[in-house]
Amino acid sequence: MEISLNPNDYADIDYKIIKKWSEEFNIDLWSFHLPFFPFSEIDISNANICNATIRYYEDLIKNASEVGIKRFIVHPSGEPISDEERPDRLKCAKESLAVLAEIARKNNSVIAVEDLPRSCLGKNSDEIAELIGVHKNLKVCFDTNHLLNENPVDFIHKLGNRIITTHISDYDFINERHWLPGEGKLDWEAILNAFKDIGYNGVWLYEIGFSCPDTIIRNRDLTCDDFAKNAKELFENKPITIFSTHKDTFEMR
Repeated sequence: MEISLNPNDYADIDYKIIKKWSEEFNIDLWSFHLPFFPFSEIDISNANICNATIRYYEDLIKNASEVGIKRFIVHPSGEPISDEERPDRLKCAKESLAVLAEIARKNNSVIAVEDLPRSCLGKNSDEIAELIGVHKNLKVCFDTNHLLNENPVDFIHKLGNRIITTHISDYDFINERHWLPGEGKLDWEAILNAFKDIGYNGVWLYEIGFSCPDTIIRNRDLTCDDFAKNAKELFENKPITIFSTHKDTFEMR
């Protein structure tokens, strides 16, 4: 399980209770998603707030590491980012990531940089490679529904064993959707084969809400059984069970 909360809820985390529950219910606290919103307050690529963001993250990393969480997911930027400011934002993000990597190392943990859509930093494998190139302790969280201009198979092959965790969901290649695999356009057989090619041995971690988003139509909410069944069908290369229909048009979210 990845710990990922609404922005205002991070201050109220009871780490001892989370640890107690994880042991009681035999749950692996696999990763922790560092908060990334609001962009005006949290952004490692913004020179005006990057230092405050790093201090905030340092406290979260320290506390979560103490209960056994060793992988911290970070967004390399907020958005929008113009072409003109992109070089400066990349420079700031790399400097911030180098600091965060050292903070994580001191806590026996690693930072996993997530690929992001649209104008965000990390929108393709080249930018992710540039971002993580500043420190050997930087790894990659591959979000399968964030690449809008690159084939995910190419992304996987290029970054290889730097990918240590995933956010799994499907989409329409227009914008991020966080649909159940099979509801979008991704070639899951090709993606799984690419993961095998690089020897990936991390988790298959769904980042999908139980309730139906407004970009698709389902006749009911998703359940944990749906995720287990979906994974089994994907791993065994069987037809994917679909119980949704698409809307005719989509609005950017």
